[in-house]
Amino acid sequence: MADNKLYEILGVSKNASESEIKRNYHKLAKEFHPDKNPAAGDKFKEISYAYEVLSDPKKRQVYDLYGLKGLQEGGQGGGFPADEIFGNFFGNLFGMGGSRGCGQGRGPVRGEDTMHPLAVTLEDLYAGKTTKLQLSKNVICAHCKGVGGKPGSLISCKDCRGQGIKVSYQQIAPHMTRQFHSRCPSCLGQGETFNEKDKCSKCKGKKVLNETKILEVHIEKGMRDNQKIYFRGEGDQQPDTEPGDVIIVLQQKPHEKFKRNGDNLIMKHEITLTEALCGFEFVAKHLDGRDLLIRHLPGEVIKPGDVKCVQGEGMPIYKNLFEKGNFYVKFDVVFPENHFANEEQLKQIETILPPRPAFVMPTGEDVEEVNLMDYFTPSESSRGREEAYASDDEEHMHAGPGVQCAHQ
Repeated sequence: MADNKLYEILGVSKNASESEIKRNYHKLAKEFHPDKNPAAGDKFKEISYAYEVLSDPKKRQVYDLYGLKGLQEGGQGGGFPADEIFGNFFGNLFGMGGSRGCGQGRGPVRGEDTMHPLAVTLEDLYAGKTTKLQLSKNVICAHCKGVGGKPGSLISCKDCRGQGIKVSYQQIAPHMTRQFHSRCPSCLGQGETFNEKDKCSKCKGKKVLNETKILEVHIEKGMRDNQKIYFRGEGDQQPDTEPGDVIIVLQQKPHEKFKRNGDNLIMKHEITLTEALCGFEFVAKHLDGRDLLIRHLPGEVIKPGDVKCVQGEGMPIYKNLFEKGNFYVKFDVVFPENHFANEEQLKQIETILPPRPAFVMPTGEDVEEVNLMDYFTPSESSRGREEAYASDDEEHMHAGPGVQCAHQ
């Protein structure tokens, strides 16, 4: 059966437009606002929560598909704690028992996960590494065991009138204001707090303390950029809440020589025309510090853009450390500068190289000889024209009687 309770709270149909939902929300919020109707606190919470869900396209889609349970399991954003919303008033509203009735049969509410980026080098991902990361997290106060103060001394929060939320207004135009809901900072959304004399001397009523935690992060061989390492249950602690996870996200720094493609390594290497034709040898410093001696035999021509492979010298394959990817070298052939040899030397080179293709000179009036020039990109060409125009303008601007005298 479809869950339409949130639509019923706002008095709209399941196909209601955004404007209808907004209009009914403002009407109901005005009627049941705690400042106007102090006894309608729970009703105001229901209205506010229903609007928070239905005014958000993503949350509304989840609710339409899976109902309140889907929202609860999928997590909540916004200004209302999910455990309070479901436990306090939806239980009463839907006839599911007492003030925490909706929570019966459910596991503990789970806290949010915390993500931390960790910069690593390609060498770290190749050889593996263990590093320590210092984090700050909230832990349950051991002095009061997460109660926050003297047992039995809780009072209704004066700042939010026991609602757990604060309402503020912002004028966005003449005679138009926008309403904002936020968790009450005094009671942290609980609706209840302690007098100063009854607060825990350690946590000052906050129920948690901040402490520094050192995590030992093991970066395994073959791990990749953006790979996640999970520390289960190491997230912030809150009373009656299962801590979330701390998630370390590996962020690979760019490498000056190598690029990674899956389990393969790619390196660009420049060689001269002589090396391309007559063979070469060079040393490539690998990520683990080894020197790889790479030789290419004379006569095996390397063309610009050619790629050669050294098998089994790529990245270690994650969780399969006895295998590696491949190491690829992409060659760029550097040609000599213009006029590097005289005419006689060029003729000698020509006798060694393969012969030119046969050429037949065309005849007739339509034959026109043209000159080849260096190519410039359109931006370079336009810049040259602009400079020429600027130079021409300067000549006109500075031309005066003295210049004209030269023509007399």
